[in-house]
Amino acid sequence: MARPRVTLLPAEPADFPAFKRDLQAAFALAVVEEMGGLPDGPIPSDADLDDAMAAPNAIVLHIVHDGRRVGGAVVTINRDTQANSLDLLFIAIGNHGQGLGKAAWSAIEAVFPDTRIWETVTPYFEKRNIHFYVNVCGFHIVEYYHERNPDPHTPSPTGLPDDSDMFRFVKQMRQPSG
Repeated sequence: MARPRVTLLPAEPADFPAFKRDLQAAFALAVVEEMGGLPDGPIPSDADLDDAMAAPNAIVLHIVHDGRRVGGAVVTINRDTQANSLDLLFIAIGNHGQGLGKAAWSAIEAVFPDTRIWETVTPYFEKRNIHFYVNVCGFHIVEYYHERNPDPHTPSPTGLPDDSDMFRFVKQMRQPSG
């Protein structure tokens, strides 16, 4: 089966409410599957998403396939160090299992070819994400954040099951020059 072709388009602020709703719906699938239901309010919260989307150097992207928006991503690009982060990535409900996540990740790598390393995190219980990042995209798990080893960049609590257990992933793209 041929890999689907996706394009990435910058999201405009007017797109953000629908982008957030689609992302929260996609993320809710794993939480409901793991916990049998959602805690109070969406995950991630609107405030957390607003912070991620408005962060310095953040770029909000639509993932487009066959002229339709099928997902999105938020990346933070450090043009000085090229140590970049994948802050959020989702494929909208109804579009899973078609290779769109892999195609989207390949497109992100192609748009930011100067990246030295990519970093991301995902909840420990999200087996599909762990499989995707490690086995499909080539990331390596480099740290496990939990109560005794909290993520220094993320305030707790997160609203996730077990309140913040996360894996940190890194993908080495190229060695720094100099």
